[in-house]
Amino acid sequence: MSKVNDFVVRFANVNGTGSASANGMFAKAIFRMGIPVTPKNIFPSNIQGLPTWYEVRISEKGYLGRREGIDLMVSVNPQSMLKDVQSVSSGGYFMYDSTKPLHKEYIREDITYLGIPLMGICMEQYTDPRQRQLFKNIIYVGALSALLDIEFGVLEQLLAEQFKGKEKLIPANVQALQLGVNYVKENFSYPLDIRVERRDLVGNRIMFDGNGACGLGAVYAGATVAAWYPITPSTSVVEKFEKYAKKFRTDKETGEKNYAIVQAEDELAAIGMVIGANWNGARSFTATSGPGVSLMNEFLGLGYFAEIPAVLIDVQRTGPSTGMPTRTQQSDITISAYASHGDTKHVLLFPSNPKECFELTADAFDLAERLQTPIIVLTDLDLGMNDHMSEPFVWNPERKYDRGKVYTAADLEEIGRFGRYLDTDGDGIPYRTYPGTHPTKGSYFTRGTSRDEYAVYTEDSTAYVRNMQRLEKKWDTAKDLVPKPHFYQEKNMSPLGVIFFGTSTYSSEEAIDLLREQDVVLDAMQLKAFPFNKDVEQFIEDHEVIFVIEQNRDAQMRSLLINELEVNPKKLIRILNYDGMPITADKIVKEISKNLVTN
Repeated sequence: MSKVNDFVVRFANVNGTGSASANGMFAKAIFRMGIPVTPKNIFPSNIQGLPTWYEVRISEKGYLGRREGIDLMVSVNPQSMLKDVQSVSSGGYFMYDSTKPLHKEYIREDITYLGIPLMGICMEQYTDPRQRQLFKNIIYVGALSALLDIEFGVLEQLLAEQFKGKEKLIPANVQALQLGVNYVKENFSYPLDIRVERRDLVGNRIMFDGNGACGLGAVYAGATVAAWYPITPSTSVVEKFEKYAKKFRTDKETGEKNYAIVQAEDELAAIGMVIGANWNGARSFTATSGPGVSLMNEFLGLGYFAEIPAVLIDVQRTGPSTGMPTRTQQSDITISAYASHGDTKHVLLFPSNPKECFELTADAFDLAERLQTPIIVLTDLDLGMNDHMSEPFVWNPERKYDRGKVYTAADLEEIGRFGRYLDTDGDGIPYRTYPGTHPTKGSYFTRGTSRDEYAVYTEDSTAYVRNMQRLEKKWDTAKDLVPKPHFYQEKNMSPLGVIFFGTSTYSSEEAIDLLREQDVVLDAMQLKAFPFNKDVEQFIEDHEVIFVIEQNRDAQMRSLLINELEVNPKKLIRILNYDGMPITADKIVKEISKNLVTN
């Protein structure tokens, strides 16, 4: 049966051999043909030598979540070949380097083998060992272009863009593509029964990674200071911030940079610098992953209690401890929501795609200063390090930064005694000042110890309780300021509901469609922030059963909903995935169906 624009290709390579560029070109070519595509880079945590995979889903229906089953495996790594053969779906294809004979243990009767002597061709064509390795990748992309009916001209255009300014490299790469095409034409019937056809299903959407979107969002939000300590998978957030800051925050005439990037000695120092910069009036942020959040807990508690703005972008990975640094999870929810000892609560934002990464990062800076507290943006490795098809980013040039409640020198002249922690408006949010605002008024001592409304140290219990109650009131105010959840229906249609967030969104949307085909109707809500507002509470109240989809072992979002909203735990059914790979619609459908039969 022919599959047009609906299949999965997986590449099996050796890490550090230049395959990522070739595989990315394959995905981009299909995208340029107007077909929705979702690439996933599955790589090891070492620098070079271990197996790496690159998975590309092509979906005419526009489903962007990962799908189970491999229709075509491109295997050029002997280390993983047996596993790769076994992973191909029955009826699928296995492309391999046939320079040497295939061992009999790799033979299956239910799949089709496509042997191409990649290394043999390279040995004939090239003398330099590095060229042989790099062009082998380009040759198999050329072969795929013939087998899958990918337009050769699109690949040529991508090469021209990739080597702009290095045009002398283009002919050799085009030749390598042609070598793959020629071999297929001379040895196989083509195209295969899985193939692509040009469509107009992409529109004005772009391919972008979440980390880059966060970095760009920080620039547009007015961030001028980034302090960080490198850690996978968050490192490129600050790298992309630096790239865009160089472009947008450098004076064209003088060359003066209107930004500062500090690589700290560790994550604790990084968040300390961020808090100090924000206290001084700058917009500052850091980026890290789970182990970094663990180290930052002490300063996050200071930011909460001393009420200092800060933005933290947590690109989650598989934990605990070092865990699997290059695999994805949504497992930092609990530690982020209640970071630090004592009674602390932190605002969390949950982007699900690059556009939301851009928007919610920008919103985080406004919320941090409005609420005078750390804001944590929770993405993950899948969103952060992979390219995703996304709506274009939009910025309103009329938008003004929300700096929150800040007294000016004139304000200080008019008021009586300045009370840094006075709740003058009844919303739990006090007024603050920037250092040096007034020569004699508006100064205060910032401390992590207990104090009264005037920032004066005290161990008086009633003053402490008043302060904690005001912080609780501020938390209630935050519920109306954070992004609202997204509902997929104007009015509820079912006693069954489903809640999801972040990168679980794509597969959850597809699972809802698949279940509808089985006459199972689900009302759906995508969470975008914590604290939860009344809409979240009402959605849960309106349904008999709620499935909570998340990518961690302990159902952390479900626990957060139960703890904060005092929901009957029996009402919230956990749908979990925590193997380090992005959750699939197949898994969600299977688990929900099993629960419906059981109950």
